[in-house]
Amino acid sequence: MSARAGIVVTGTEVLTGVIRDANGPWVAERLLELGLDVAHTTVCGDRPHDMEAQLRFMARQGVDLVVTTGGLGPTADDKTVEVVAAFAGRPLELDESLLERILAIVRPLRERWPDLSEQELVESARKQALVPRGARVIEPAGTAPGFVVPPLEEGGGPTVVVMPGPPRELRQMWPVAVASEEFAHATRNRTRYESQTLRLYGTAESEIAETLRIAEREVPGFGDVEITTCLRRGELEVAARWEPGAAEAWRRTCELIERRHGRRLFARDGERVDDQVAELLRGRRIALAESCTGGLLAARLTDRPGASEYVTGGAVVYSDRAKTELLGVDPALIERHGAVSPEVADAMADGALARFGADVAVAITGVAGPGGGTDAKPVGYVCFCAKRADGAALARDLQLPGDRAEVRDRSTTVAMHLLRRLLDGDRARP
Repeated sequence: MSARAGIVVTGTEVLTGVIRDANGPWVAERLLELGLDVAHTTVCGDRPHDMEAQLRFMARQGVDLVVTTGGLGPTADDKTVEVVAAFAGRPLELDESLLERILAIVRPLRERWPDLSEQELVESARKQALVPRGARVIEPAGTAPGFVVPPLEEGGGPTVVVMPGPPRELRQMWPVAVASEEFAHATRNRTRYESQTLRLYGTAESEIAETLRIAEREVPGFGDVEITTCLRRGELEVAARWEPGAAEAWRRTCELIERRHGRRLFARDGERVDDQVAELLRGRRIALAESCTGGLLAARLTDRPGASEYVTGGAVVYSDRAKTELLGVDPALIERHGAVSPEVADAMADGALARFGADVAVAITGVAGPGGGTDAKPVGYVCFCAKRADGAALARDLQLPGDRAEVRDRSTTVAMHLLRRLLDGDRARP
């Protein structure tokens, strides 16, 4: 059995939803990559008794390693180190050398906050320089150090990795924690897993569920493959993880998925449609014409470094007047078919090609809601057109589910897949 791990995310602002947790999923991914079985992830407030309860719970579950994030700052509500020290039975001790290193980091702050006294500065630094006896210190990426705290004796409970809450600091300090002897010892029984992620577009979760039920009946050793499915941004993700002995079971399962869903399976190596589109745009220039998405497609395309090589420009044409004046859409066309129509989407794509001198253009116009829908064109009705300068084009109009944010986000996914098909020259795939 592989070594097991748990994650405790601390912070009342995370617990109440004021801040979205970015650390828990990131740490879980890193632990899985290391071959650890992530048994539990919990979120608790900054109350010491709640933190201790989570650590006690993890210990009762028999985990070998617990990673905590947050609660390492200089203020009174930052209690994580104190709680972990008590949990491990290791008294806190002032590390004078660490104190001086922290002071060297924080003293320049007085230039920004001149009202901060030297005494306040030293007291805050002293709090962060308290180290559980026998713990490994992880040098700070900000002002707060991290710690790897082993149990007092073999089998006496999990090793606790104490990390800061700011994601940038945690990610910078993480490799040092993983490289420590204490981490290696706690995770010595970890298993090396193989993994693969398939991505499908145009397949319902119920369809892939039926495929996996067939695999369960027909594929020997199917139960030894850990498979999860997730609908993400309008795409279906099938993630598999297996130990070396189950490789044949996954190979046969993968073949079954390909046979049943091949036309909709667009990535076999975890590659995202954004990656595929970026590769297909090499040597081409693209322009965008967006109405209901308000520039979200342009933002998605330019999220990637190097996008300036292929994104030439875009127009957010929310009003009918903007469609006419910026993209040359005929007002009579809008009057006849409506601003949300396949005909107007096609004209918007033509206008973007001409205005930006591009090789390919994508246009989106729709009803994002929550108001503005009609019986003929309800909320969620969106029209798309992807067109090349040589006249080749692909268009869709469809009803998208969800609220305003979901409709707008899903629209960018539909547009990306239209673009992928157009650039790839494969009009048969969804």
